[in-house]
Amino acid sequence: MAAVEYYDVILKPVVTESSMNAMADNKYTFLVVPGATKSQIKEAVEKMFPGTKVDSVNTMNKPGKQKRRGMTFGETAKSKKAIVTLTKDSEPIQIYQGL
Repeated sequence: MAAVEYYDVILKPVVTESSMNAMADNKYTFLVVPGATKSQIKEAVEKMFPGTKVDSVNTMNKPGKQKRRGMTFGETAKSKKAIVTLTKDSEPIQIYQGL
């Protein structure tokens, strides 16, 4: 397996009502690569957003759903979601400003 760089770990931010409400508690939600570990996610957030300090990382694996088209069965892609909690003295993540 090729080495994973920090900018390859985080795919995109999750913008939902519950994730926006969690921002008041310094919790930010991202879709990440399914093979990423918590330490890789922590390093990626701290390098991508200068001034941030990560307190903890919680992850959730979402398996692919089984879909059918005619007689053929298949699965959608699996995904992984990470909720990153920042420390109290950390800078807020700027991509969420104005949403």
